[in-house]
Amino acid sequence: MKKFLIMILICAPFLSAAQDQEYKERFEQLGSMLPTPNSYRTASGAPGENYWQQKADYSIKVKLDESSNKITGSETITYYNQSPHPLNYLWLQLDQNMRAEGSDSELVSTATFFNDTIPGKYLEQYVANGGNSYDFPGGFNIESVKDADGKTMDYLVQKTMMKIRLPQALKPGENLSFSIDWNYFINDRMKGGGRSGYEYFEEDGNALYTIAQFFPRMAVYNDVEGWQNKQFLGSGEFALTFGDYDVEITVPDDFIVGATGMVQNAKEVLTKDQAKRYEKALKSTEQTFIVTEEEAIENEKEKSTKYETWKFKAENVRDFGFAASRKFIWDGQMVELETTKPFAQSFYPKEGNPLWEEESTKAVKNTLVLYSERTFDYPYPQATSVHAASIGMEYPMICFNFGRPDKNGEYSVRTQLGMTYVIVHEIGHNFFPMIVNSDERQWAWMDEGLNSFLESNVMFEYYPDLPYNDNIPQAITGYMKSSKDQQRPIMTNPEQVLRLGPNAYSKPAAALNLLRNTIMGPELFDESFKAYAQRWKFKHPTPADFFRTMEDASAVDLDWFWRGWFYTTDHVDISVDEVKYFRIAQDESDMEKNAKAPKGDLGEKEEKELMTDFSEGPSYISVSETPEFWFGEYRSKTDDEAIKARYADKHFYEITLSNEGGLVSPLLFTIEYKDGEKEEKYIPAEIWRKNETKTRKMLILDKEVSKIVFDPEGELADTDKSNNAFPKEESKTKLDEFKEKGE
Repeated sequence: MKKFLIMILICAPFLSAAQDQEYKERFEQLGSMLPTPNSYRTASGAPGENYWQQKADYSIKVKLDESSNKITGSETITYYNQSPHPLNYLWLQLDQNMRAEGSDSELVSTATFFNDTIPGKYLEQYVANGGNSYDFPGGFNIESVKDADGKTMDYLVQKTMMKIRLPQALKPGENLSFSIDWNYFINDRMKGGGRSGYEYFEEDGNALYTIAQFFPRMAVYNDVEGWQNKQFLGSGEFALTFGDYDVEITVPDDFIVGATGMVQNAKEVLTKDQAKRYEKALKSTEQTFIVTEEEAIENEKEKSTKYETWKFKAENVRDFGFAASRKFIWDGQMVELETTKPFAQSFYPKEGNPLWEEESTKAVKNTLVLYSERTFDYPYPQATSVHAASIGMEYPMICFNFGRPDKNGEYSVRTQLGMTYVIVHEIGHNFFPMIVNSDERQWAWMDEGLNSFLESNVMFEYYPDLPYNDNIPQAITGYMKSSKDQQRPIMTNPEQVLRLGPNAYSKPAAALNLLRNTIMGPELFDESFKAYAQRWKFKHPTPADFFRTMEDASAVDLDWFWRGWFYTTDHVDISVDEVKYFRIAQDESDMEKNAKAPKGDLGEKEEKELMTDFSEGPSYISVSETPEFWFGEYRSKTDDEAIKARYADKHFYEITLSNEGGLVSPLLFTIEYKDGEKEEKYIPAEIWRKNETKTRKMLILDKEVSKIVFDPEGELADTDKSNNAFPKEESKTKLDEFKEKGE
């Protein structure tokens, strides 16, 4: 009993500290927060032995009528039920219905008068029309839905979804073909915004069409949600089924078309010289112009009234998009990856030059190279960047991107930066979610966050001279320390998110950069991230599959990280409350110095006696003979004098820290020594596991310290620098800054 009481006395300070807190389970395993593993999705994060997914093949014919800005189309869909369930009905997405009169997106719009003077465009588009343009007849007009025998099928249009009621259940292993005829009017993006539409050029009277969500598309049916038929309100994007596409696009015969997949009849729709250049470009690693600026300028002078058809094929894609205009310049080059040789290409009007011919295809190439290194070699035959005003939007193998010089062809560094990173970002979406096919309607961060993370890696690797500083821990602190009623956890549906940019893009990207660069290290992180990408390539992952794979492939317990960064709105604010300096006494004269030095834990003291700097020197610790009970049943003993001698020249610094922001964090210190040298010390986040709000760390150093700073470079996203240093750094007033500038 005596020994037990002595041990309690020894441990009392630690026990009292551990009890003096509100336990918030920050280090508990995610456990029941994640779905139960099964034969479809395993506890390791990999697809299970019974994993399945559906397939939908499309044969589509569309005509773009320039005079009426109208799309008319017909499609045959072959749907394969590869699930273990019979299906009594099918759900399709009708995203254009978001623009229909009286749509939910219009009805739930909350735009208000933000000032007593507002722009006319804001009044008409946002206040009066819920984001749409005035008096625009938007939405799909479904002309017919018929089975393979031409019989009319029973269907229901439910806002942005369409339900086809089957006369008999589609059994597991069966497939069904049916056709749909439809039309809709194309929106003017300047007036009504949108992910697709057209841009009108007043100077020459031409339009540039970026067309997407232009056909009824199969919704996803999977093992997690059944049918993903959540209505499309605008923020939550798409959940789509993989399949093969055979698409014919009829446009005016002076149009150039870029699309998902590869053009099948280039010799029919291009001039002889252009067709030759195209064949050359496909095999060349040098930028090659297929349609020159001179040809594009000549082409846009007159409008042809004749039409011709461009034919495209794409395999194993989840969607299809295209761009069409007589204004297009077209260049491209082949990119050599380890196992594939995709074609990087760009389509842009003369208004994009000289910036676009200098930078676009280069950015496509750089993106394909780095993303392939981090995931898998890009498997599609091409990747396309299209220039259109004020947009950044992605579809398989094609994306629409902003970034335009002024009318004189001049552009700022800011314009170049924006154009470059949006191309990198949108081309990167080919990997997430076009191939690693997460559910955007439910989890925006799974594609936007992961993609923004890799975007930042491309920018730092290939564009060090551009002032890019997004998607890193240092850039997210403003958002993370903002009012909590203006934030939502990352694990929030995008329709409920208040600020989609930081929530779905910047914060998860910053978290992953922190995980890679500071917590796991690049080598281990990259291996784990690649394991996730390769496991779920051409499949439908969930957040749990990502979380589990990152841990399974690394042997790093990251549940505390996912909990804090993804499930809460806590922020990092670690306070360096106090640092105590100790030495090991070698004789009685050292102990006598304690009478003049701060006592630290050697005696009681008032708060006003806490050390504020190192000017008083160390407190000394006497090493005594180890009591017998410390050895228990062991027959051997320690040499206490040798131990004392071993630490005679060491400097002990006990750092007391508080977790003010709630988000547990690793500790990263810069130690500044008296001789001017510096050293970094990294402590894993598990130091908080026994007490989530208060902790201490003893650093045993070879030299005397002048200063200790927590997270000096902002790598951990600490939001308050004023409490990060010991001795405390004096915050500069505006007057101080004014004086330093000598003004």
